[in-house]
Amino acid sequence: MIRENMTAVIARNERWTGVAATEPYEAGWATEALIFVRALAIERGPDAAADVLPPTARVQISADGMRWIDEGTTLPMPQSIELDSCARVAHFGNWLRVVTELPADVAMKVLVTVHLK
Repeated sequence: MIRENMTAVIARNERWTGVAATEPYEAGWATEALIFVRALAIERGPDAAADVLPPTARVQISADGMRWIDEGTTLPMPQSIELDSCARVAHFGNWLRVVTELPADVAMKVLVTVHLK
């Protein structure tokens, strides 16, 4: 039997500031997910330190797509443009998303994809 797979773009060219999250993605049919985060642009305000970026993003799960809890998996946020980060997740139930908190005076344009099997 050939397993089904699917790639979903859950954030494309989105500018993240402060607390930021992807759109929820319903993936209850899948048994595993790979989540990739790519930095397309990084903006730093005049008061932001050059080396201050969010250290991690968190994978969150939900039973209904509205109330979220941390699944436990974290992934490093890309520290420069065009770099990818990846997380592997299994046993996630039905809904997935990625959330992070950017430091003050920092914005990041991201591409986030979920690859499901």
